[in-house]
Order: sequence, then C-alpha cells, then structure tokens
Amino acid sequence: MRFHIIIAAFFWFGLVDSRKVRGISSSYKRFYRERKSFLCIDGSKMIPFEQVNDDYCDCADGSDEPGTSACPQGRFYCTNLGFRPHYIPSSRVNDGICDCCDASDEYNSHARCQNTCWNLGQRERAYVEGQMRTLDEGLRLKQQLIEEGVLLWREKQAQLRELQQVAEDLQIKLEEHRRKKNEADRLKEQTVKALEAGDGALRHQNSTVTNIFQLLDSDKDGGISVNEVKAKVVLVHDEQRVLSEDEALIKDTHGAPGSLVSEDPHVKAAEKAAEWEATNLKKVEEAYETVSMEISDLQKKLAIDYGTDWEFLFLKSQCYKLKVYQYTYTLCPFSQVTQKSSTGTEVSLGKWGMWSGPPKNHYTQMVYENGEPCWQGGSRTTTVTLTCGTETALQSVKEPSKCQYIMDFQTPVACQPVLKQRGVHSEL
Repeated sequence: MRFHIIIAAFFWFGLVDSRKVRGISSSYKRFYRERKSFLCIDGSKMIPFEQVNDDYCDCADGSDEPGTSACPQGRFYCTNLGFRPHYIPSSRVNDGICDCCDASDEYNSHARCQNTCWNLGQRERAYVEGQMRTLDEGLRLKQQLIEEGVLLWREKQAQLRELQQVAEDLQIKLEEHRRKKNEADRLKEQTVKALEAGDGALRHQNSTVTNIFQLLDSDKDGGISVNEVKAKVVLVHDEQRVLSEDEALIKDTHGAPGSLVSEDPHVKAAEKAAEWEATNLKKVEEAYETVSMEISDLQKKLAIDYGTDWEFLFLKSQCYKLKVYQYTYTLCPFSQVTQKSSTGTEVSLGKWGMWSGPPKNHYTQMVYENGEPCWQGGSRTTTVTLTCGTETALQSVKEPSKCQYIMDFQTPVACQPVLKQRGVHSEL
C-alpha cells in the first residue's frame, strides 16, 4: 500500500513539475514555484497550484496555462536549446504543427516532430561568423579609407589655399594691368590731341585742297585729267603754255580729314601700346575668372558632409552601375542617380540632397531628389541605403512606388563596430 502511495506521489509531483516547467522561460520560473496556491501574474486571481497547466484557463492573462492551449491570450515559450528561443501563441500548442525546433510545443499530439535546433543553430552560427568576418574585414578597410580620406581632405584644403593665393596674386596683377591700360589709353588720347592741336592749319589747308580737287574731278574717278582742268581753269599768266598730262593728272592723296594724324608714328606707337595693355589685361582677367571658378567648385565639394572622419570622401567623383532587366542604373555619390534604357534614353532619378539616416546612425541613408518630372506629377527621387560589405558596389534597385526608387549600396565605410552581438544558444 505504501509502495503504491509513493509511486502515486512521485507521479503527481513529477507531473506538477512537468506542467510547471513546460512553456516557461527561466526569467518567469520564480512565479511557478510549487506551493499550495498560484497567484495570476497580473495579480487578478489566486487559484490552487494544481490548476496550473490543467488545460483550463483560470487567469485572465493566461498565466496559469503557459504549457497548454487553453487560454486565448497565452504564450508558449520554446526553449530551443542550440538555437534561438522564442514565444509562440499558446493556440499553436498541440495543434499538430511543429512550431518549436525542439518539438516542445507538440508534446501531446499526433505530430512526430524532430529536434532540429542544433542544425539550425549551426547554420545560424556559421552565418553570424561569416557576417562577423565580413564586419572585421569591412572595419579594417574602413580604417584605410578613413586614413585616405583624411589625407585627401588635407590635400583639398591645401589646394584651396594655393588657389586662393593665386587668386590674390592675380587680383594684384589685375589692378596693375588696369592701371597700365588706363595709362596707355590716356597717353594715346593725349598724343592724338597734341597732334590735332599742332596741325590745325595744315588740316585747314588740306581741307581747301580737298575741296578744289573735288571741284575739278568732274567724273569722280579719284583723278584729274587735262580736259577736266581745262574745263574749269582759265590760264592767265601763260596763255601759250599747255598743261602736260603729268601736270594735269592729279590723284586724290589727301584722304579723309585726320588721316595725317592717324599715320603719325607717335600715334601708331601709342595705339600699339594701348592694344598691348588691353591684351595683357584680358589674359589676366580670364586667368582670374578660371581660378575663381575652380575655388568656387572646390569650396562646394568641401562643404559636403563626408562623415565624421571624411570616410565617405573617396566616393566623390566615383560612379557605380547595376543592370536590372532592360535598365542600367548609375549611382554617382554626392552627385546624381540616373536610369538608362536599352534604347539609350537616360533619365535623372535625382540629384544629391542630404543624409537621411536616423539620428543614431545618420550616415546610413542618402536622398537624391528633384529628378526628372514623373508623368503622374512630381519629380523622381531615390533613397540609397548603405550597408556593410568588403566591396563598394551597387547591390539592388527597386521601385516600390511610381517614380520613387530605393537602392542598396554596399561599402566598407558603412560598417559599424558591434559592441554586443546577440548569438544563439550553444549549450546542450
């Protein structure tokens, strides 16, 4: 009789212990210590302890039935040793479908579940280890790119300082050449005025001669013949003398008023000096304009946010392509995104806008905006998500909504140190 009582007691306490442990995480075991009564975890009700896991829902929060499907709001804890533990709705307990890889959810059903946790854990551990190797290599490459970025940044800053110094020197030269040109123009003007003032009488005489010539030149051929002279001139002093052809044939050599001044060697020298200074000034102005444009372009490039350590600077002036079906997509970081069809038509999907990642990881997303207009209205935009990898390449392109594109861009500079990597259970 005592033997049967002992066996019954052993069976009862073993059953209670089994009910108590099944479907419970280690952090909740303190609520299920064997005692005479059980307090629902939400504190709403006290029940006898033997009613725990009796396949009848007594607690509103379902805490009395962690290992059965009796409570609609209940949760069953899959321990899954060797893999990742997780909860499933208690309605899936003993439903004939294996949800837990350790088969603990089908302890009293017709399903023949195999424990696959170890194999799943091995695969996940291999994946995590591969990811960690990629991360380590990515961080190593990132450090190299940071060092290169710092050097490149310093080179650009030095280049900017040099250009600014060249601009200052050219500014001084500009002022000097402007002064010289003004002096040359003034000297030319003074020379012309001096000659015009000194040769006024001569100019008057030339004007009179010109008028007489025009009077005699009846046929307006630029020359005066004997007949033209005879027709207009009366010989008074020597009626017997006849004009020879050489005497009568006079060519118009006087030209327009002021022609003598323009032919003066002093004027020609002054004009040549003025032209020379004007040419020199133009050359310096062109050089100054070129340097100013280079300074402006470099300042715009240096104003872009290339990361806290300039780690993204190496991406500037680089472009990355990916062909998806009949389209070739090109990402030029900090510049633009384009789409080119197989027929050669190219469309802008956006120009560099800003970083748009979350505050804690600001440099994980780029936005390219104000692309070509979409037929439905608005302009095309592209969001680029940066992910960690050992190579820098465009991985994927999608268009989840009309004219809104998303890209996955892999690069070592997107790798971030992991303080704590959540792994899988390795214990048996």
